[in-house]
Amino acid sequence: MLAVKNVVFTLGLLVARLIYGIVPVGNLLVLYCFASIFLLAILGFGLLISTFCDTQQQAMFVMFFFMMIFILMGGLFTAIDSMPDWAKFITKFNPVSYLIEVMRMVILKGSGFKDILPQMGIMAIFALVFNTWAVLNYKKRS
Repeated sequence: MLAVKNVVFTLGLLVARLIYGIVPVGNLLVLYCFASIFLLAILGFGLLISTFCDTQQQAMFVMFFFMMIFILMGGLFTAIDSMPDWAKFITKFNPVSYLIEVMRMVILKGSGFKDILPQMGIMAIFALVFNTWAVLNYKKRS
């Protein structure tokens, strides 16, 4: 799964460079490391959702719903600073908002590992909580 993520992520970076002329200022290794932790968090969230669902289709629809909310409230389309206070509070529990923040920090500002350690720690906590909760909530079905 991580290999597929790396291929897709690399293609996205190539498109950004070739079509839009966006050249990452920071280290790409930092982006790949953070994206890997983000992937573990989102996979854990998907596993957690699947423990509550009866069918694969139901899990896909629920995950699609949550991902749309995560993306819309992640700061990609609307700046988090312009959101009301209740929405700003919700974005603290949104893994996508941390990914978007780190992407901007590394690609546009050239931030390094030391600069993104707080976001990386929070994302690791998301991954740990979601995966642990999914394992604890798992019930074998026959």
